[in-house]
Parts: sequence; C-alpha cells; structure tokens
Amino acid sequence: MTRVAVVGVGTMGRNHVRVYSEIPDAELAAIVDQNTAAAESLSRMYHVPLYSDFREMVERERPEAISVAVPTEFHYEVVKQLLEMGCNVLVEKPIAATLSQAWEMIDLANQKGVVLTVGHIERFNPAVIDLKRRLENGELGRVFQVHARRVGPFPTRIQDVGVIKDLAIHDLDIMHYLTGTYVNRVYAEARSTLHESCEDMFVGTLHFLDNTLGLLEINWLTPTKIRELYITGDRGMFRVNYITQDLCFFENAEYTGSDWTSLSLIRGVSEGSIIQYAIKKKEPLRTELETFIAHIQGKDARVVSGMDAIEALQIAMALVESAKMSKMIKVDSHDSFQFPSTFAKGSVLYEDKGGPAAAPGLQTGN
Repeated sequence: MTRVAVVGVGTMGRNHVRVYSEIPDAELAAIVDQNTAAAESLSRMYHVPLYSDFREMVERERPEAISVAVPTEFHYEVVKQLLEMGCNVLVEKPIAATLSQAWEMIDLANQKGVVLTVGHIERFNPAVIDLKRRLENGELGRVFQVHARRVGPFPTRIQDVGVIKDLAIHDLDIMHYLTGTYVNRVYAEARSTLHESCEDMFVGTLHFLDNTLGLLEINWLTPTKIRELYITGDRGMFRVNYITQDLCFFENAEYTGSDWTSLSLIRGVSEGSIIQYAIKKKEPLRTELETFIAHIQGKDARVVSGMDAIEALQIAMALVESAKMSKMIKVDSHDSFQFPSTFAKGSVLYEDKGGPAAAPGLQTGN
C-alpha cells in the first residue's frame, strides 16, 4: 500500500480523491485545501484528515505520493516545497506557469531523487493508447496531418490561464506523443470574449520537423462539449472521440499498400471501409493514478516525464506569443529534450528567463 494525499480539492482534486480511494494499492492518507469549510464534507465522506497547510500534512502523515491540483499560478510554489521535503509528486497540467519554473522543478526532482510527473491525462485514454499502438505498427503509413477540436462551455472555475494553456496543452502533448516528432514553428489567432484576462477562443497551426501539419480549434464558447482528434495519413484517417473513448478508421481505398500510384495521384483519394474498433473503456484518471503508484512502487509503468510536460508548455507559450504578436513563431531545435539531465540554476546551462541555454527557445518570424 502506498500512502497518498491530494493538495487542492477543487473540481479536479476531488476526482483524484475519489479515484485514490478506489485503487487497491493506494491508501488515502489526507487532503489539503486552504478553504477548509468547503473541503470538510469531502474529509467526512472519505474519512481522512483535512489540513489547510500541506507542509504540516507531510510532516504528520508522511505520504509517499501526492497529487497537486491547485491553480496553475501556485504549481511552482507548492511542488517545489513538496519536492524539497522528499515527496513524489503528480502535478496537474500545465507543469508550471513559466518555463524557468518548470526547469527548476525538474532540476530539484532530479537532485532529490524523487518522481515528478504531470497530469497529461489524455495519454491514458484507452482510445489514444490503442491509436498509439496502431500508429507504431504502421497501420496509417506516413502521417500528414493531426487535427484537434476541443470546444465547450465556459468554465467559471478557470481564472488564471486561457484556453491555450488549459485546454490546447492536452492536444499539444498528444500530437507530440503520437507523432514522435517536434514542432519547429507555430502560428495562432486568439480572442478574449468572455474571459476577463485570457483568451477563450483560439485556432492555431503547427509545423513539425518531419513536415506533419497540426491544426487546433479550441474554445470555451461552444454550448456543447466536443473532444475529437483526427490523424490523416497514407492509408486514410483515424478519428478519436476522447469523451466516448471511440476509435474509428476511415480507409483510403486508393492506397495500394506500398505508395501512391500514378493513377491515385490523378484521382486523389476515395472512400473505403469504415472500421470502429472495440475499445475496452476505462476512466483515464484511474489509469493515470494507477501508473503513478506503480511507478513509485518500482514496477514497469511509464509516467509522463517533466521533459514531456515542458515540451507541451513550450509550444503553448509559443502559441500565446504568436497570438499576441500576430506573427509566426519559430521554435529552436528540440534535440536536448530527448536526454533529460540536471540543470542547476546559476550554471552555464541555465537562463533565468528561458530555462537551460541548451533547451529550445522562441524566435519571432514574419
């Protein structure tokens, strides 16, 4: 049994509490929230102590794993102190508010020898897991385009970030995860319609190093919730519905199995069979937290690394900058991202405003 705790029990944190209570290998030890009045009912429901100070909770309860589900602006402050206390941490996405904060958190986790993972939950969606396997098996052939549509009503609980960092970051991570390649330039258009300080509607394009194109349509202005991903390639198109956990394949009947023929180049593509795969449904958060616990217990379970989370944050910030400046933004080479290492503040590898000097940076383009 691994003793676990949850810091921040708002909407997402309450789900962490519920799921931890259902995992056989986890023992829910405590919950933490500054608004103790609002959290008291949760404490009674799950028969666990409630704290207003996470430091006091760690000293008294000694949890081995902690989920952090506080607002993004507080990720750095809370996670840094937990890491310094020797805790294994799963922090909700995005990893931090800035790249420099994220690098410092990764550096500290490496120094302390503890786990720091980030809640990019869509990687644990059964439909995405199956799609990843099929792409690795070459069932689509070359990938040409990845298109994400993530729209829905305005969530009043989100006040500190806009749709790019809160919603689009899911798809930025999934696009990188599924294609296995990196973005080298972006362009975005965004508007703030209902949100007082951040964008609530956004469309963006990504150009990957292998020439794959990424498209994103994200907003908090659509009265119905849609979460879909399309991947188009040689042999057709995959469609993922994140909500229903459905995976479909739309076949390109003109594909010969080896390459495009001269005739197919003239005729284009044509509609073939449509296949809906049988997916064993499971709550992604349950899989994510089970993986976190298993990883801490030394089992063969792959969590989302801090480096993966920085990749998503890096591109999200580039898109925010592009929307502000109405310009294409270039992202430098990502070679350094493939080999995590410790970056100490004050060393030649660290820049206060951009993380390690060896890490990618942003450049404005025309």
